[in-house]
Amino acid sequence: MLQVAIDHKFRDFTLSVAFKAPTPGITVLFGPSGSGKSTILAAVAGLLRANRASIELDGEKLQRIRPHKRHIGMVFQDGRLFPHLTVKQNLMYGLRRAPRGEIFVDETLDMLGIEPLLKRMPSTLSGGERQRVAIGRALLSQPKLLLMDEPLASLDGPRRAEFMPYLLRLRDRLKLPVLYVTHSTDEMIRLADHVVLLKSGSVAAAGPIDEIAARVDLPLAALDDAAGVLEGYLHSHDIERRLSAVASGGQIYMVPQQDLAERRNVRLRIPAREVILSLDAPREISVNNIIPATVLAVGTDEATHAALVEIDVAGGILLSRVTLDAAERLRLREGTRVLALIKSVSIEVVAG
Repeated sequence: MLQVAIDHKFRDFTLSVAFKAPTPGITVLFGPSGSGKSTILAAVAGLLRANRASIELDGEKLQRIRPHKRHIGMVFQDGRLFPHLTVKQNLMYGLRRAPRGEIFVDETLDMLGIEPLLKRMPSTLSGGERQRVAIGRALLSQPKLLLMDEPLASLDGPRRAEFMPYLLRLRDRLKLPVLYVTHSTDEMIRLADHVVLLKSGSVAAAGPIDEIAARVDLPLAALDDAAGVLEGYLHSHDIERRLSAVASGGQIYMVPQQDLAERRNVRLRIPAREVILSLDAPREISVNNIIPATVLAVGTDEATHAALVEIDVAGGILLSRVTLDAAERLRLREGTRVLALIKSVSIEVVAG
């Protein structure tokens, strides 16, 4: 378990946070710029001497340990490689200063796909390549905790998508605790096991991603790309129909055919704007997914004059964005039984 409690007062900003996060796993610190995300990382790493701090990792009190002996790996937005050293030399720098550990060079090179880069200089690398090398250097320092401060911020959309599988591989193979800073909902939904929502230097909410993403009382629900997250596994393939079935929480969701093995863990991202609500089962409709659900809460997004409806789908939680008129016509209230209509093509499948 990672336990963090930090209080620090700057001239024009006060940080006062306390949260717990399971280990191993990726805990995403999410919030707008200026909410305190990077300050938390600095305090955990020992780069900021906070007015008050209690930082405990699996029973070890890090605030009592000098920064260079905390065995924390750090990855910044710009990689911060040594420009006069080759990629190999940058990686070996992290390894030479490390205690004996269980993260090996060959495994790191393979996991991050950086073996072909070993002889190159940092100036010849693309942004994504620099970040992969920076992660490799941090990993070879044998960290007990990995801190990542918006590592994809300098990459454009296609490069971010290209980079994401490496982060997923890191999460799944190394089982390290990671504190990951971002204000990208896409990164949060794809990567997070646990989320800490920050607002103006305090914790607005914290919990597992599938519980936090669709709550109507939290600011995530009002975002344009708001979505529910479901954990599940690849149940089967229907080759003839070119569909795959994903089991989650006692329900089956049909998605476009996936190139994944059966029983593989996956995560479903279902945008709120794609979830249609009905009181009765429609006939002759193109939608493959008609899921029984119960309304948990109804909120209002004043900026768009929309209703935000939080629904329970047999153990998972989804979010539906409908007009205020539709919410009133259907008399949507806590406990209302509805059907959630979800197009297969609107469901994003993220391999776990």
